[in-house]
Amino acid sequence: MRAMVLDQVGAPLRPEERRETPRPGPGEVLIRVGACGVCRTDLHIVDGELSRPKLPLILGHEIVGTIEDASSDVHDHRIGDRVGVPWLGWTCGECSYCRSERENLCDRAKFTGYDLNGGYAEYVVADARFTFPIPPGFADVPAAPLLCAGLIGFRALRLAGPGERIGLYGFGASAHIAVQIARYRGQKVYAFTRPGDNPTQEFARTLGAVWAGGSNERPPEPLDAALIFAPVGPLVPAALAATSKGGIVVCAGIHMSDLPSFPYELLWGERTIRSVANLTRADGEEFFAMVEKAGVRTTTRPFPLAEANEALAELRSGRLDGAAVLIP
Repeated sequence: MRAMVLDQVGAPLRPEERRETPRPGPGEVLIRVGACGVCRTDLHIVDGELSRPKLPLILGHEIVGTIEDASSDVHDHRIGDRVGVPWLGWTCGECSYCRSERENLCDRAKFTGYDLNGGYAEYVVADARFTFPIPPGFADVPAAPLLCAGLIGFRALRLAGPGERIGLYGFGASAHIAVQIARYRGQKVYAFTRPGDNPTQEFARTLGAVWAGGSNERPPEPLDAALIFAPVGPLVPAALAATSKGGIVVCAGIHMSDLPSFPYELLWGERTIRSVANLTRADGEEFFAMVEKAGVRTTTRPFPLAEANEALAELRSGRLDGAAVLIP
């Protein structure tokens, strides 16, 4: 099979034309990849900000494809089923976190495109238990961003609570899905972008944001909660300053630059700062059951698999509206 391989942190991905196609082990399925989203976490891995990837590594954890083979002990998946593979690829099922419906915190967890080879390839194997059926209304390319950008945005919204006024800091792949879910839930969304990024602010308004401005601006009314998708630590005190008393600030990235010191008065008033760590299968089941009802539509820019390095560069530059998606 063809694949794009990371041999060394900080280096470009290397195209491999005749890599051996993997075979499914116990409990696994073999998936022919139809599309794989390009996530900011992939950049964090390439840049060494997530410090222990399996090398050499095939990146990619927003995978949509068709099952072509399965282990003999897999009974609830069939050849030809269309499934998605998320970031959470395996958990132990035995620790206190797994046994208390917090498998996203499992210390022995393995992650797709990090500990396990991912979807920047023509084929991938995955633990059948950690795959999701893809709603029929989504083709492969539009579905790919749902597997991380959508799921993490959904979990972040859940942790932010039912408040009416929601701020989204960093309006990329996750936020452009989260704004649609929030609207479906009857919430008002305020979008924050890089200062002066008028095209992205207009993009946010077209998706239903009631206000869009720079991250250095205050919204026209205090927020009940703020979700931070940009990996920028100084956005935390900015978001706190924009929330009302009792407000919640959710840091939705797997990596963020250091938080600066800030005056206690920004936190006072029972404001809360919390992080999102990965996802659970329950998140995925609930999310995929509602995306079609919510009318969620993704904005994507397709790239051939061989242009994975170019897709990562476009993501790094901030020039993408929506999500980059690789097509093998």
